[in-house]
Amino acid sequence: MTEPRRLGTRKHDLAAGQEARIRDLGRAVIATEAAAVSALSDRINAAFVGACSYLLACEGRIVVLGMGKSGHIGGKIAATLASTGSPAFFVHPGEASHGDLGMITPRDAVLALSNSGETAELLTILPIIKRLGVPLITMTGRPDSTLAREADINLDVSVAREACPLGLAPTSSTTATLVMGDALAIALLESRGFTAEDFARSHPAGALGRRLLLHVGDIMHRGERIPQVPLGSTLMATLEEMSHKGLGMSAVVDGEGRLAGVFTDGDLRRALDHGVDVHHTVIDAVMTRAGVTVAPHMLAAQALGLMESRSINGLLVIDDEGRPIGALNMHDLLRSGVV
Repeated sequence: MTEPRRLGTRKHDLAAGQEARIRDLGRAVIATEAAAVSALSDRINAAFVGACSYLLACEGRIVVLGMGKSGHIGGKIAATLASTGSPAFFVHPGEASHGDLGMITPRDAVLALSNSGETAELLTILPIIKRLGVPLITMTGRPDSTLAREADINLDVSVAREACPLGLAPTSSTTATLVMGDALAIALLESRGFTAEDFARSHPAGALGRRLLLHVGDIMHRGERIPQVPLGSTLMATLEEMSHKGLGMSAVVDGEGRLAGVFTDGDLRRALDHGVDVHHTVIDAVMTRAGVTVAPHMLAAQALGLMESRSINGLLVIDDEGRPIGALNMHDLLRSGVV
């Protein structure tokens, strides 16, 4: 009986010396594309500054156009621009001729990508773009092409050669275009004074967004979920409150509801080390009077840093009058994604 053939585990047997050839090919691609990117440095010139000036003056959105591989790169550039403070979106030139051109308004600017500068779909809609009077910025590999000549600003993204050994597949050229797009996006970001907080607002679901936008007040336990006992309570009563609320600590409040102290799992261990009687000891005698507290508007990431620096696992949140209004522990920070 033959063993069943495993699926998805096939591997091509390489001839002698073929492994070295494959490694050499991979390194050659990286070297070729690195050279293409390096050559762009000299093209960060007056044209680049002019393109940034047009885009900074844009009162609408930056509309990115490109066909084929240039379209894929254009989509990435549009996404990078949009996430770094320059509203942008991608429009497929083929669809633009069938109605999507209406997405471009006189307040916008157009960024068109074409390695040849002669892409038929772009040339078809070029008269409409010119009639709208919007700034046209192009990235082409041929500064003498139709698209480059008709542009207000053309950015030269030509490459000495493609990394493809056949010289056919867009490789170095698409990499150079993508890098030039990144250069535009970051130059605009800096010029607009775009901050990490601005970035977080457009990435609220990401780790950075959570660190920069999530406040203690967004994740703290409130109301009846706050563990607290009045001054004069027994240690046993405090332990029952801590067990019921499950945060590993309890606030101790005075007659006006203001925080008088905090009792934690760590305080319990120290009390037991001294042989205290949990049934008769008053919480006032074993609580920590200068407990660490935070305000609800503190960033959750800052609260995490405070807990780590003080080697504690929980925090009480107080208002301006010193009354507990919330509580949180390390598990709350883990669930929120801050950690």
